[in-house]
Amino acid sequence: MTPTTPPRNCPGTTGPLWVSIEGMNGVGKSTAARAAAAALGSRCLLLDELTDQAHDTMPGRVIAALAAGGDVYLRTGHPAAETLALLALKVREAERLSSANLTDVDVALEDRGLDSVAVCQAAILSIHHGTTDAGRLARSVLDTARRWCRLPDATIWLTGDAAECTARFSARIGRTLTPEDLQVIHRAAELYEVLAADEPDRYTAIDTTGLTPQEVAAAVERTVRQLVERREVANVA
Repeated sequence: MTPTTPPRNCPGTTGPLWVSIEGMNGVGKSTAARAAAAALGSRCLLLDELTDQAHDTMPGRVIAALAAGGDVYLRTGHPAAETLALLALKVREAERLSSANLTDVDVALEDRGLDSVAVCQAAILSIHHGTTDAGRLARSVLDTARRWCRLPDATIWLTGDAAECTARFSARIGRTLTPEDLQVIHRAAELYEVLAADEPDRYTAIDTTGLTPQEVAAAVERTVRQLVERREVANVA
């Protein structure tokens, strides 16, 4: 099977504006995504994070299999296979988005997208294989995805205090993070900086330090509305 050539990422493309929300664990992505989607109203389609997919769906069954060992990062000891499985699920989601009848949708707001797979799996792969150039791995994972589908039109990258984020994440999952978990979290956070530097036109950073969840959600909503307006202007021009 030959991969198709995806359209260029451009805010002037047709169909819903596809916006992913990214950031390290515990920064408040899911809370912000849900609140922003609710504020944006019925013309916003919220795409749940893969780990939140219903267990009776195909993605849910794959995630359940990867999570069977209880590892927070779905590590089964086969990082290359895990990477390909997660990429396949995200490409499937992009295909479904592009082929669905979304005439009543202006924005598809995604809680973690292809960038998450790239940074998290590159972090895991680099640690597993003792590779120092994790940035090259992240770019390679993202380029693999790009061969099969277009990337999000825009990515909102939430940043914050690492210690606060990891503490919130640990409390949410109900267990202490291992040194190996923390290594993945911190390396993935560094890799977001690499991808953001590669594609500054796609990335918009929001620093959540000192903000309440409501303020973070409002900032995400405001950024999405600005992206929609920018797209409308591009379409008219």
